[in-house]
Amino acid sequence: MSRLAQRRLRLAALLLLGVVLNLLPYRHFTPPDDLLEAVRERDFLSVHTRNTPTTYYEGRHGPTGFEYELMWRFADHLGVSLTLDASHHIMSVVEAVRREGDLGAATLPLDPGQEGLIFSRAIFDLQPVLVYRRGLPPVKDPAGLAGLEIGTIRGSGTDQALRGLQAEYPELGWRESPEVEVPELLSRVESGNLDAAVVYDHQFRTNRIFFPGVERGFLLGQPLSMAWAFPAQGGLRLQQEANRFLQQLQHEGTLNELVDRHFGHDDYLEYVGARVFIAHLHERLPDYTALFREAARNTGFDWKLLAALGYQESHWDPEATSPTGVRGLMMLTLPTAGEMGVDDRLDPAQSIDGGARYLRHVKDRLPDSIQGDDRLFMAMAAYNVGLGHLYDARRITEQLDGDPDRWEDVREALPLLQKREWHSQTRHGYARGGEPVIYVRNIRRYYEILSYVDRSQQQYLQLNESNSEGADDGHLFEIVPPIL
Repeated sequence: MSRLAQRRLRLAALLLLGVVLNLLPYRHFTPPDDLLEAVRERDFLSVHTRNTPTTYYEGRHGPTGFEYELMWRFADHLGVSLTLDASHHIMSVVEAVRREGDLGAATLPLDPGQEGLIFSRAIFDLQPVLVYRRGLPPVKDPAGLAGLEIGTIRGSGTDQALRGLQAEYPELGWRESPEVEVPELLSRVESGNLDAAVVYDHQFRTNRIFFPGVERGFLLGQPLSMAWAFPAQGGLRLQQEANRFLQQLQHEGTLNELVDRHFGHDDYLEYVGARVFIAHLHERLPDYTALFREAARNTGFDWKLLAALGYQESHWDPEATSPTGVRGLMMLTLPTAGEMGVDDRLDPAQSIDGGARYLRHVKDRLPDSIQGDDRLFMAMAAYNVGLGHLYDARRITEQLDGDPDRWEDVREALPLLQKREWHSQTRHGYARGGEPVIYVRNIRRYYEILSYVDRSQQQYLQLNESNSEGADDGHLFEIVPPIL
């Protein structure tokens, strides 16, 4: 038989198969009745989620976020890999879990009444809070809501808090949509498209430094509970295993540690200071961004890290001068400037280049045993307090049975350099050891803000253009009218 005849025979067979399949009755996909067994057999856990700062996002070292860490740990607990679909808004997560996938993790409120779903035990308290635009009369109770344009996320649970309030204040109305996220709501409040919004307290604390024009108002009702959602058709075993896993994390204290790490840093920067930083980010940083980028290319650092260090040193003021004679945007001492070949410390290009090269010099001089972020944080601390004092703090760390290669341990020892009983035993003596701890902490926070803004720049440019043109939100928000 010729090749042409063989191809024709195969084509005919495929056409016949298609006809037969079309004649068969249509069968809906049915999830396995034992989802846990199915997950282990296929060797991966499929999760539907959202791309938000409090849930899941791409960070400096890859995927991160509070719920991402929980998902990843749960997959590891099951001995399988993790796959994510983060293309959802909150209501599409719920629909996707009903249709396919193993679980939904997207700041979902625990709602046993949801048809076709079962929920895990409570993971985290969700406290609704009303926030409003700075410049409006203070909104400290529901009576202050009269006449305000309020927005919220439909399906998130905050809409239910408003409905509960509406039962007491029937004149209350608002706008809601499942297709917005918290940063978009806060941006609309700040720009004037909305007067106020209802979000969760931890979401506002995480995002507030990016929106200094938004104020906290008052808490609405009782906290809800965040939980994971599972398809009811998949049986109870996966949900029960998740409950055992979450209970174990809580018992070990790991769950509280994750909560503190992701949501407990609101006090790291005083709020007024954060507002000043955001203002300088827009007004001063653009003049020096290209210089930070060039210095980063030459030294291997992230330009945003160098910019964060520069802000901590001088608030991006090229003429900054301290009483001790430290000068310039990167606040170089005269000996350091000479060592780095900087002739004019007040020249921004020389200062940024010299400061970046000095940070690289310090980092390279640290012992090889210090690795990863610990090495970077100790280099930043030494930039502030000097290598000698850092080495003294590492020795004190050893005396305290800590690990001198871990920043978490060394930062506990640094403030002891202020106490005579400790600094009298060291080679380099007294130092204001509390300062480098705050110094590193602030730079890390400034870096987080810069990274967030850098990731979101295009999104916010588009959003602000839309807002500046007075775009109608009617296509996005559904209006919930008063019930009078």
